[in-house]
Amino acid sequence: MRVAVLAGGRSSEHEISLASAEAVRDGLAEAGHEPVDVRISHEGRWTSHGEPVSLEPAAGLLGAEVAFPVLHGPYGEDGVVQGLLEVLDLPYVGAGVMASAVSMDKVVFKELMARAGVPQVDYAAVRDGDDPAGLERLGLPLFVKPARLGSSVGISKASSRDELERSLAAAFEHDPLAIVEAFADGMEVECSVLGNSEAVASQPGEILLNADWYDYEAKYQPGGMELQVPARLPDPVRERVRGLAVEVFGRVDCAGMARVDFFVEDPEGEPRVLVNELNTIPGFTTTSVYAKLFEASGIAYVELLDRLLALALERHRRERSYRF
Repeated sequence: MRVAVLAGGRSSEHEISLASAEAVRDGLAEAGHEPVDVRISHEGRWTSHGEPVSLEPAAGLLGAEVAFPVLHGPYGEDGVVQGLLEVLDLPYVGAGVMASAVSMDKVVFKELMARAGVPQVDYAAVRDGDDPAGLERLGLPLFVKPARLGSSVGISKASSRDELERSLAAAFEHDPLAIVEAFADGMEVECSVLGNSEAVASQPGEILLNADWYDYEAKYQPGGMELQVPARLPDPVRERVRGLAVEVFGRVDCAGMARVDFFVEDPEGEPRVLVNELNTIPGFTTTSVYAKLFEASGIAYVELLDRLLALALERHRRERSYRF
């Protein structure tokens, strides 16, 4: 199968995307597919092997049968590229436009989960120019994040009022909307999800940090974190994590793949499982958490890629069967 692998993108996560896409291309080739390298520059230009790519509505992309977006952050994971692929009428791996946009916006995602009664960390949305007074109800320390970025870009921990103001200023350099979250003193757990309408969850993994918190360096620098699979949780709690991961996946109408992140407070006492966020395009190297969790659940990297391509084609056929 000819697969257009979209890499790079306009966001600050450009380099992370390139690393993930290289692994995806290698895995696709190993599975017998024909990967086509499509690069999106920081400026948004599309090229393949150095040549400009021409995009025409309803005409597909470079003869590919399916696209595999390996893009992180704005203009790649937020529904923008997904909408373009819909216009091209090309099946693609992963979530559709709405699920991508909802999951990328941490405030919208948390509001949706709150309405559904999904347990999560207490939070507040703050716009650039707002008075931060009132955030004291969340306690200290606090975590401040740009609302629509990933990979811990622009995130900081605030342990005082002065630090909170500096953290908000840093977040507003990336996004005029920030989310401020209460501190969760619990185990960080991640769970991968695979499927469309009938999704399955991997074994949950526990993030073991060699840092104060799970910042950018801890995620991407060697030795910053270790993944313990399965997470050191009682079986009922582990199944609660898996069940919530599939539930959240369905509530945002996700498709193909996602990684759902959790905090588990008091894991050895009376555990409380809290949903943190859902990532529609997680890191995708062979050593990334998404793939490692499914590998530990019995699905090897190459098989995982095959399944994702099949899910993309299935979803495209189903959606094109409806009359608009």
